[in-house]
Amino acid sequence: MIKFENLTKYYGDVCAVDHISFEVNKGEILGFLGPNGAGKTTTYRILTGYLQATSGTIKVKDFDIHEDLLEIKKLIGYLPESAPVYHDMLVYDYLNYVADIRGIPGSEKLPHIKQLADLCSLNEVMHKTVNELSKGYRQRVGIAHALMGDPEILVLDEPTVGLDPNQIAETREIIKRIGREKTIIFSTHILSEAQATCDRIVIINNGKLTADFTSEELAEMTKNESFEDIFRKITKGDH
Repeated sequence: MIKFENLTKYYGDVCAVDHISFEVNKGEILGFLGPNGAGKTTTYRILTGYLQATSGTIKVKDFDIHEDLLEIKKLIGYLPESAPVYHDMLVYDYLNYVADIRGIPGSEKLPHIKQLADLCSLNEVMHKTVNELSKGYRQRVGIAHALMGDPEILVLDEPTVGLDPNQIAETREIIKRIGREKTIIFSTHILSEAQATCDRIVIINNGKLTADFTSEELAEMTKNESFEDIFRKITKGDH
């Protein structure tokens, strides 16, 4: 579904992403983890077309990011760490506005918005302004935004950051529901969330790919030590 091939990004002399190669399978929920500054967000920005790679490439289905970026953008819904929502708009009006930007025909807008409201558990806040919402609900609006137009792939950058435990659990359930039909890549600093949600974990550190294991392999690994300890061992000493 998605293939990263020797993806590399330099900012001047600083290598933010260092020849990483891995694949994301169709229908997979993949946790893309790493310490702050590891290269996660840079990788996301290249995948979603906001940055250009220095070398290497990403292929999505049969499309190459250097040749078919517009086609790839149609396949991806992206939620950056700061959800791009207008706080003074009603939730319904905001989603209607996003639908217009995505070019969804008028006759399809209302059913699509209703479907997203159901999927993201937004029905009770559709006629509130975004500014009135809790952080958890704002993140749900951001996820609905990313899902507008029914993309095949969802990329979520820290979707649970700043949420309380109940909001984290609710967001996890939404991601799992979406994952029944979509391919999802998401990052989080809450390792237990990745462990509970993902089919597979990829860890990046100092721009390099340092680990890649399935949820079954992680379950076996964590019989003797915690995921936190495993993560520290994988990423220590390279800062």
